[in-house]
Amino acid sequence: MKTFSFPALALLLLGLAACDKDNFEPPKSTFAGRIVYKGEPLLMQSANVATGNVSDFPVFIELWQQAYNNRSSIRVPVAQDGSFTSLLFDGDYKLIVPNGQGPFLWKRTAANNPDSLTLNLRGSQQMDIEVTPYYMVRSPQFTVSGRKVAGSVKLEKVITDAVNGKTVERVSLYVNKSQFVDAGNSILAANLAGSAITDLNTVNLTTADVPALVPSQSYVYVRIGLKITGVEDMIYTPVQKVTLQ
Repeated sequence: MKTFSFPALALLLLGLAACDKDNFEPPKSTFAGRIVYKGEPLLMQSANVATGNVSDFPVFIELWQQAYNNRSSIRVPVAQDGSFTSLLFDGDYKLIVPNGQGPFLWKRTAANNPDSLTLNLRGSQQMDIEVTPYYMVRSPQFTVSGRKVAGSVKLEKVITDAVNGKTVERVSLYVNKSQFVDAGNSILAANLAGSAITDLNTVNLTTADVPALVPSQSYVYVRIGLKITGVEDMIYTPVQKVTLQ
C-alpha cells in the first residue's frame, strides 16, 4: 500500500490554493476622467519622478466600494494634466474628493463634509469631475534670452467671497530637463511673492541662467505655478518646451 506523508499532503494543498489564487479574475473595467472647471482640466503637480510612487501624487480622489464594508478607500491619483485612471472591478462606488485635496473647492454637504458622487461601474467608463478653483492661471507666455527664461501669466480669481476667497502666496516659474516640471521636479525656479504683485493681469518672472545640463541638451521644459495662501496644492499652466540660445 502506498503511503502519503502529512508534509507532502500539506504542500499539495498549498499548491492547489496557490493555483486558485493565480486564477482569480483581475479587475478589467477602466474608470477614467479629468478634474475640470467648466469643462477645462485643472493642471496639477505630477508624481515625484525620483520615486515614481503613487503616494507621491499630491492630489487624489477616493473611491469607496459600497458592496463591502470597507474601512479603506481606493486612492486614484490625479496626473499633471488633470487626468486620472484606475482599473477596477465592476460594482457600485462612492466617489469623494477628501478635505485638503487640490487647489479648488469641492461641493460639501449641509454638515460641511465632502459630498459624494455615485459611480455605477459596469464596464469601462469616463467621468469628468467638476470643481471650483480658487484661481485660474491664464495666457502663459515664455521667452528665452541666452540661458535665462522669462514667463508671464494672468491670474483669474474665481472664488471671491469673503468666506472662501484666498490671496496669492506666490507665483513660481519652474524649469526642468524633462516634461515633468513643477515644484517637486525642477532644476531651476524663479519666485514672486504675492505681496509684490500689483496687477493680477500682468505677472512677470525671469529665472537665473539655466545651469549646464548633463547630458547636454539645447532645450528645457517650463511651467508657471500659483501657490494659494493656506492651500497646499498648486495650480499650473501647461508644460511648454523652449529652446535655449
